[in-house]
Amino acid sequence: MDALPLIGAPGSPYTRKMVALLRYRRLPYRYIYRGREPADWPRPKVQLLPTFILKDADGAPQAVTDSTPLIRRFEREYEGRSVRPPSAALAFLDALLEDYADEWLTKAMFHYRWAYRQDIDHAAGVLPSCGPAPLGDGALAAMGKVFSERQIGRLRYVGSNAVTGPVIEDSYVRFVDLMETHLKQHRFLLGNRPGAGDFGVFGQLTQLAHMDPTPSTLTEKRAPRVYAWVWTTDDLGGIEVADDGWFDPAALPETLLAILAETGRVYAPLLLANAAAVASGADSVETTIDGKPWSQQSFAYQAKCLGWLREEYAALGAGDRALVDSALAETAWAGVFG
Repeated sequence: MDALPLIGAPGSPYTRKMVALLRYRRLPYRYIYRGREPADWPRPKVQLLPTFILKDADGAPQAVTDSTPLIRRFEREYEGRSVRPPSAALAFLDALLEDYADEWLTKAMFHYRWAYRQDIDHAAGVLPSCGPAPLGDGALAAMGKVFSERQIGRLRYVGSNAVTGPVIEDSYVRFVDLMETHLKQHRFLLGNRPGAGDFGVFGQLTQLAHMDPTPSTLTEKRAPRVYAWVWTTDDLGGIEVADDGWFDPAALPETLLAILAETGRVYAPLLLANAAAVASGADSVETTIDGKPWSQQSFAYQAKCLGWLREEYAALGAGDRALVDSALAETAWAGVFG
């Protein structure tokens, strides 16, 4: 097969997510840093990373973004080393974990990067240096200032502010502690082979655990297994996996159930409140998360995320739905999907 062209950047957690997935699935790819792509390549309607250049139904090249639909597309088009469990119940839980990583864990990534001075200064120096041309000191300082001010102004989109910041940070600490405990016994979230949820979590942790000073220091001290897991998950192309490497959905380990409970603790109330805000046309979301007030701009895409999860849940057979309900029974997810 031809190499899959993609445009990305190392500071993009979603780029790192997809590159690691391609390596694991042994799919050839051509990785071009943003700004260095050929001028005649198509551009997406919304400039997101990574951007893949794929063929449309007529064979014409088109720019395609959004990591989750891309993973599903690659599952349909390429065989072998699937990241979607064969059990429909486990596949739903995998989708839930991936969505949590993409839409909630990214709040921690964005918050830590742009809420603390040392992290701001670090990102303002490193990220512009990934651009297409060399930068002198003056140009780098000027570009870093413009870039950081723009990103800080976007904190409202993820809900990071003086009130919600502690909620985000407490959630991140709980998650890495739970992940650390899970990794004492298991290689990946759903067993001995990675699912899409693993790559979603990995993408965010490339920045949280290995890039930005504040969360990186925190993660290395509290969760050395998590810190190492990010290194090893970066390129899993050399490992072999067994067909039976997934957990039995009827006997999930307590460590995974604890992680699922944490995702529901913070992400479930936000998804519900955001969907209600979007449906009513409200510009902002006002709710309570983890017993504390939460306010952020409403986000139509996350309303779609809830809709997609509900569609996948509705498509489950009775037996698989019972397994999912059992796994989520003691969490804030109970009753959210149906």
